[in-house]
Amino acid sequence: MQSFRSPHVNSPGKAPTGITGFDDITGGGLPRGRTTLLVGGPGSGKTVLALQFLAHGARACKEPGIFVAFEETSKRIVANAESFGWKLPELRRKKLFFMDAQPAPDLVQSGDFDLSGMLAALGVKAREIGARRIVFDALDVVLALLPDLAAERREIYRLHEWLLARELTGIITLKSGADETSSISQQPFGFMQFMVDCAVILNHSVVLGVSQRSLRVQKYRGSSFDENESPFLIGESGFEVAVARTPGRVDAKVSNERVSSGVERLDTMLGGGYYRGASVLITGFSGTAKTTLSGAFAEAACRRGERTLFVSFDSDGAEVIRNLASVGIRLDRYVKNGCLRMISARTIAGSAETFLVRIKTLAREHGARCVAIDPVSAWSKSGNELTARSVAERLIDWSKANDTTLVCTSLLDEMSSQSEGGSSLQISKIADTWIHLNYLVQAGERNRGLSIVKSRGTAHSNQVRELILSDAGVTLADAYTAGGEVLMGALRWEKERADRVATEVSEVAGKLKRVRLDAEEAELEVRLKSLQTELVAKQVEKALLVRTTQSDAGELSRGRTRMEELRGADAAIPGADVKSP
Repeated sequence: MQSFRSPHVNSPGKAPTGITGFDDITGGGLPRGRTTLLVGGPGSGKTVLALQFLAHGARACKEPGIFVAFEETSKRIVANAESFGWKLPELRRKKLFFMDAQPAPDLVQSGDFDLSGMLAALGVKAREIGARRIVFDALDVVLALLPDLAAERREIYRLHEWLLARELTGIITLKSGADETSSISQQPFGFMQFMVDCAVILNHSVVLGVSQRSLRVQKYRGSSFDENESPFLIGESGFEVAVARTPGRVDAKVSNERVSSGVERLDTMLGGGYYRGASVLITGFSGTAKTTLSGAFAEAACRRGERTLFVSFDSDGAEVIRNLASVGIRLDRYVKNGCLRMISARTIAGSAETFLVRIKTLAREHGARCVAIDPVSAWSKSGNELTARSVAERLIDWSKANDTTLVCTSLLDEMSSQSEGGSSLQISKIADTWIHLNYLVQAGERNRGLSIVKSRGTAHSNQVRELILSDAGVTLADAYTAGGEVLMGALRWEKERADRVATEVSEVAGKLKRVRLDAEEAELEVRLKSLQTELVAKQVEKALLVRTTQSDAGELSRGRTRMEELRGADAAIPGADVKSP
């Protein structure tokens, strides 16, 4: 497939940031040898992004850097970044230089000042360590000390020209007055957005009580980039920006290998089980055995020796293990041997993006080939539903890219129709296999039914099967219909019993008829033998009659011959007159 964007690996005009997803958005990183403006409200992550950019450059790109702090001391900045694992104190010895440039709290300004002295000192230090990257953090703090807008513009241009002259890849961070990015251009330094080569807007807002972070590349001279907002997190290793699959990215490997669902008869309905690396969606109301099917899948994966991650939003891991044991699914042994890792998602606080990043991290740490999430519909309650839907789609993209077989359950609204429309995530259209569970109420009973709505790339059963849970495990009953209606439970048992009675009556009637026919046949055989004997007698009598008749005829013929002979003798005597008798 031809790429719509040139690969960003080792791009000579880009300085990689090392931030997951951000380099994809920008096509390789920030413009090398030019200036980037980073703007955001309080807590939006400006300093974290800038520090990660410097740390990655010093460690992975062999590009020493300088951090100029106008707001916090370098000691506090390094201490705050310690949890990210960047090892800044180690880099600080040779590859990173931190300059404290905070105005003193009791500063009394007298006369004009400019940045030329500080820039001269930075120039010396940059030559000394061979710096290729530099960050000016919270430049607005020092700009506020200047007497008027003209002075601010003068110093900004001075800084910009200084950066370009030394071909340093620079980041300037500024605070916006509010979370709304529209307010940035109204700031005194708003003209900087037009001056710099790249501008990145960070936004931190709260939606329905849930924290949401996003960034947008506002401009990037001389390069293509993704213009839409992209959600991000500040995780254990720093910035992590979420990006969906884009045209030109390598497609995931496609496998024809099958993996078991954990229910033998379901595998048969699916033509052999799920495809390896497929995404499976199981929908249903509460209590329709969604967790049971995902637990059966996890057990089957562990039985094959595949490391598996089970994420539960409804119950703690220990409760899930106990509950599934009641239907013959034993997960505790696999937890003990380390093949299965149970995660209670109630311990993960934050947005849907937080859940996704955390799950990806746990799956990577565990080396999971199979992941079960029960239910993924819980994400719709984590802030913006549109954002949650995007996260669910990226979850499926991630599983495919990593050849991870993914099983997700989705809880439907009891007031909705029996369709996936009851789930706000609406991910059924991109799932490879969609299994729907429902209730069928008949004869005062509530029974579970299972049907396969779709399963891409394979023939699959269109029947509704009864899902049976027992101590022996999980199984599916054969489809049973009567009068065009699927029967389950007691109603099916009654119908089957009536059919058995009718069959038994039919069998008895058949036996009686066979006995009667046997008697009639015997009677006929006796009559047949009698008639055969009579026939033989008649035949003998007939034969005797024939022989007697033939004998008499022979005697008569011989008599006549004798008489003729005698008559012939009489004719020889003259005058004899012999008459015939």
